[in-house]
Amino acid sequence: MSGRGAFVTRRLLLGAGQTAAVVLLVFALTDALPGDAAVALASDQPDPARITAIRQTLHLDRPAHERLADWAAGLLHGDFGTSLTSGRPVSQYLTNGFGPTLLLAALTLVLLVPAGLGLGVLAARHEGRLVDRLISSATLAVYAVPEFALGVLLVLVFALRLGWLPPTAVGYGTDLLAHPAALVLPVTVLLSRPVCSLTRLVRASMIDALASPYAAHARRYGVPAARVRYLHALPNALAPAVQQLARTIDWLLCGVIVVEALFVIPGLGTVLLNAVAERDVPVVQGLAVVFGVLTVVLNLGADLLAHRLTPRAGVAA
Repeated sequence: MSGRGAFVTRRLLLGAGQTAAVVLLVFALTDALPGDAAVALASDQPDPARITAIRQTLHLDRPAHERLADWAAGLLHGDFGTSLTSGRPVSQYLTNGFGPTLLLAALTLVLLVPAGLGLGVLAARHEGRLVDRLISSATLAVYAVPEFALGVLLVLVFALRLGWLPPTAVGYGTDLLAHPAALVLPVTVLLSRPVCSLTRLVRASMIDALASPYAAHARRYGVPAARVRYLHALPNALAPAVQQLARTIDWLLCGVIVVEALFVIPGLGTVLLNAVAERDVPVVQGLAVVFGVLTVVLNLGADLLAHRLTPRAGVAA
């Protein structure tokens, strides 16, 4: 087996093991949560007989290993279980919340890639000069502002004071694409820190690549500076950028709870918050598994693509 084939095989096996570990860890953590879901559901009539009946109906009286085996078997068939509070399949919660979250993530990435790569290359091209200092200072300052604080500031200025944009997505439902004004502020908040990270990473990688022996060798042979920059240095700078983008996509799909809560967007983050508040364990478990598997898949894809871009770099398996 070739070196690349062995690397791919190792990463696929590692990804499968990580996925199994995610399923086991999610079940163990949610099963260890304090309190009792049956008590929470019987809060209006908290007598022991009703609590016992609810536990039997929801199979909460069965041993943990049996519930784990049944749940894992269901996951293999796409069955995430049933909500304790509504009786609806957990997959419906995932389907309803995935659309708005995916829309926010897609719009953010469409703006992030050209902005991050462009600013990073521009800063590297003018290393040490005014343009580089301005870009580096601005990205550092923006990155230092937490998403929640930036979101509140943008709402105060552009929604409440100027009245240019709606402060939240209340009243728009899940069809946010039909109301683009409601997406401007949340996408801006989501874009703020990732574009700073990507810009600084691309800048540093480009500077290292331009200072490398192969770039100097190309310049000695009279290769034009633009060709050295974009055909030799940039591909080598893309490997860490790809891995950073994978982490950003993971964050956008799995960690936008603050932004969705601030702008009242009915995405996966809002679904998770509501499920935790209602102690709806199957919904929490389903979301946690989806988030965990997405993280494994995205990082696996990023490693494979980075290895493809720079096979000599020997990305760790």
